[in-house]
Amino acid sequence: MSLRVAVQMDPLESIKIAGDSSFALMEAAQARGHTLYHYDVGSLAWESDGSPRGRITAIASPVRVQRVEGDHFTAEEPRRIDLARDVDVVLMRQDPPFDLGYISAAFLLDRLRGETLVVNDPREVVNAPEKMFVLDYARFMPPTLIARSLDAVRAFQQEHGAVVVKPLHGNGGKAIFKIDADGGNLSALFEVFNRTWPEAHMVQPFLPEVSEGDKRIVLVDGEFTGAINRKPGEGEFRSNLAQGGYAEAATLTEREEEICAAMGPELKKRGLVFVGIDVIGGKWLTEINVTSPTGIVAIDKFNGTDTAGRIWDAIDRRLGA
Repeated sequence: MSLRVAVQMDPLESIKIAGDSSFALMEAAQARGHTLYHYDVGSLAWESDGSPRGRITAIASPVRVQRVEGDHFTAEEPRRIDLARDVDVVLMRQDPPFDLGYISAAFLLDRLRGETLVVNDPREVVNAPEKMFVLDYARFMPPTLIARSLDAVRAFQQEHGAVVVKPLHGNGGKAIFKIDADGGNLSALFEVFNRTWPEAHMVQPFLPEVSEGDKRIVLVDGEFTGAINRKPGEGEFRSNLAQGGYAEAATLTEREEEICAAMGPELKKRGLVFVGIDVIGGKWLTEINVTSPTGIVAIDKFNGTDTAGRIWDAIDRRLGA
């Protein structure tokens, strides 16, 4: 069945196709004969039209993609499309930050419920911030503190030694800081964090196992699909590929299999079709990524798999249901 697919993502000109998961999803959709539209979230609009739901539109360009770096897409003239009448599937793939702009766009897309399938389910994306949803699985997490109080953080740091401080709604390894066991600069850093972000912040012990890698595990409709181990680049403790880390092939430990089995049914029930979880040292769950997960290109490169195809199979099943 040929589908009309609208992809809500960052500008196509800015992506690096060699490792971009959104591009891989578009490429797989096109190979199946689906029609592709691309639009920027800034063009998303709702207006009243006399109907109970109103009308949700976006300024979108019909596009075709090809795996040629620097010449990877062609686009027709942009036009306003109705996301309920002109589209079968919307892929919500713009990068975080998960801020009020992101949340507001998700609320708009949620109004398509029952008419157009949105992946991942926008209501559940709002309900599952990546460093908050993971708290449902605290039994698999390292010791963790979420707080704005410097006194609370200092007490936690004195108990655990070296710690890592992260923005609660950050992404891509940005603004993650390590504080050594002596606590130097903790007060100054937390002052900056409290001035920059209104919410609480996440603090965890520094896990030496991160030098062995931070595993990205992908689940499609709640089922394990593949994994890569991301290792820090030289002079770094962050293993995110966006921060200079590199990937290697990986399989699951028994503990990681237990983690996937524990959350898989809940992910499927929530309509979180494409999810990437992060596990350090084969045992410490740190994040559940639902906004715009990545990693499938590297996974398929090492394993000879077709994760984008499996995601489209899951979408087909949901449309059929």
